[in-house]
Amino acid sequence: MKLKSNQLLLNNDGDIIMGTGRMTILESIDSTGSINKTSKLLNMSYKTVWSKIKSTEKNFGKPIVLADKKKGTKLTKDGRNLLEKYRQLKQACIEADDIIFENIFSDRT
Repeated sequence: MKLKSNQLLLNNDGDIIMGTGRMTILESIDSTGSINKTSKLLNMSYKTVWSKIKSTEKNFGKPIVLADKKKGTKLTKDGRNLLEKYRQLKQACIEADDIIFENIFSDRT
């Protein structure tokens, strides 16, 4: 038996700011410099990727990507910071979840 947990970062209204899927999108944009390449790599439509970015920006209250037709797309400082903090949060939650799971489900009697 094992535990699989998922972390969602929500705003005060319960709208998604960041989750694993959006983390993957931002990581891909960071490495490819392109929303179009990201959509192809993740097997998603361009519109879906763009909508998730726009939704995150609305719910976060800050721009997270800067798209330029000549220079490509890159994460803003706030976008990079959000991505890094979410990675840290996710890792810390997984580590804590593993400890809690072991304490509850171990066969120690």
